[in-house]
Amino acid sequence: MRLALAQLNAIVGDLGGNRELIVGAIREARAAGADLVVFPELAVTGYPPEDLLLRPGFIRAARASLDEIATATEGITALVGCPLFDRDLANACAILSGGEIRGSYRKQFLPNYGVFDEHRYFAAGRELVLLRCGDVLVGPTICEDIWQSGPPATDLALEGAQLIVNLSASPFHVGKAEDREEMLVTRARDNASYVAFCNLVGGQDELVFDGHSVVLDDEGEVIARAPGFEECLLVVDLDPTEAIGRRLRDVRRRELERSRETAPAATVIDIPVAVFGGEPVAPVVVPFAPELEQMRLALGLGVRDYVEKSGFSEVVIAISGGIDSALTAAICADALGASRVHTVSMPSRYSSQGTRDDAREVSVNLGADFREIPIEDVVGAFTDALADSFAGREPDLAEENLQARVRGTMLMALSNKFGWLVISTGNKSEMAVGYATLYGDMVGGFALLKDVFKTDVFRLSRHLNERAGRELIPMTTIERPPSAELRAEQRDDQSLPPYDLLDPVLEAYVELDRSREELLAEFDAATVERVLALVDRSEYKRRQAPPGVKLRPRAFGRDWRLPIAKRWYG
Repeated sequence: MRLALAQLNAIVGDLGGNRELIVGAIREARAAGADLVVFPELAVTGYPPEDLLLRPGFIRAARASLDEIATATEGITALVGCPLFDRDLANACAILSGGEIRGSYRKQFLPNYGVFDEHRYFAAGRELVLLRCGDVLVGPTICEDIWQSGPPATDLALEGAQLIVNLSASPFHVGKAEDREEMLVTRARDNASYVAFCNLVGGQDELVFDGHSVVLDDEGEVIARAPGFEECLLVVDLDPTEAIGRRLRDVRRRELERSRETAPAATVIDIPVAVFGGEPVAPVVVPFAPELEQMRLALGLGVRDYVEKSGFSEVVIAISGGIDSALTAAICADALGASRVHTVSMPSRYSSQGTRDDAREVSVNLGADFREIPIEDVVGAFTDALADSFAGREPDLAEENLQARVRGTMLMALSNKFGWLVISTGNKSEMAVGYATLYGDMVGGFALLKDVFKTDVFRLSRHLNERAGRELIPMTTIERPPSAELRAEQRDDQSLPPYDLLDPVLEAYVELDRSREELLAEFDAATVERVLALVDRSEYKRRQAPPGVKLRPRAFGRDWRLPIAKRWYG
């Protein structure tokens, strides 16, 4: 059989646009001679539709869109992810063939951890479905179904499925693509079945879906793999009946069959298989990009899709001469095009000539619009207005943060006037410990580096320069000790532990949920106590931060749900 995996970038709620994408991929797959084309999970609506699924009108409109898609399936069979309502709502795979809806499979395992909240919306399915494509039995599953080591994949294999297909919306974090494929290798081997995994691609709010759709044979060998972070129609020729020989030799399956208390009945749907007389398709296996390149691609895809799917066309970034804003501007210029990026330097009396020069240089290097708006007079006006109220008190954080808040006001004025989306520049290390100013440098519509540790900011900056073959980000910016420049001679390491000591503690505490006792056994005690106190007291700030790309296994936002007012620390 000839199989096509349609790795698409759907937009949540854009039923018409998603329908055009799906129908276009069906036509392309049919022209390529495919018998079966597979789409991602909830491709009809985009993923995750969240509380749109609680609106009956949205569910009806999604079904009407599915009906239209079905009419495009003459001469081909399509497995399309969609919500289906029948007494209750299911996360389903619609089986479309010959211009009609032939049946459906309903997702059995509904994830309710991390960024997932599917119990809020869906009822779990129980039935198995098999598609008979000539001599091949195909068993559809949806995302979480295949992450489980047992049913439904094992039940499908025991019912005779030689090819297990998985419609997925599996979001990215660093290392996820490789780990996910390792899991799929195990499923293929354990079930002596070919596995075809079709993943969503694109950014949706904080989430990035990386694609990397893949087809494996029954021994877990990769037959074909789509690229990451871009749309693709992956076409591959398969003969899954080759799995039968291995099954006949593998007596463990018979023991598993005997151990089942009840064998779930599978609905079998016959679908046509074309007799294709063309040349075989050369298999394509796109290698995984290195870690830093995957991070760059994820950040670029995340910001581009957030900007465009939210209806913006251009962005504005406060460019300070520091490494965070330089990296933010470089990624935005690469993802959106330099003509859509506006940079604004807003020096105060504490801004050094070096950072002012670097702010201009990075903008010139990127080809982005640059403007300088000094803020000293504006800060002075605020200081004069507050003089009576502040009388008798020494200057402190209030005066420092006032500068950041003036800058935030300037950015929002430009945003309002020109319709530019403000991209904030704070990184995960700063967000974790609260080293950021509410309504100041935290202002914005999207926080690109929100899930990027400061040590990774340095690594990514060097990677972008190496990739470009020139200094997009000046080496003076990379090598200068980090500073907010809100007071004379200020450096970050006066307020925080050095980042090479801070970030490992943050990773262990925030992402791995290590306890105070465990951290004290591994790291410097004073550093641990200081960091934990800062993290736990800064939740109110993080709750007010803009959304940003999820890049790590546990990101602030959807992954991180701690109370603000609490009495447990560490």
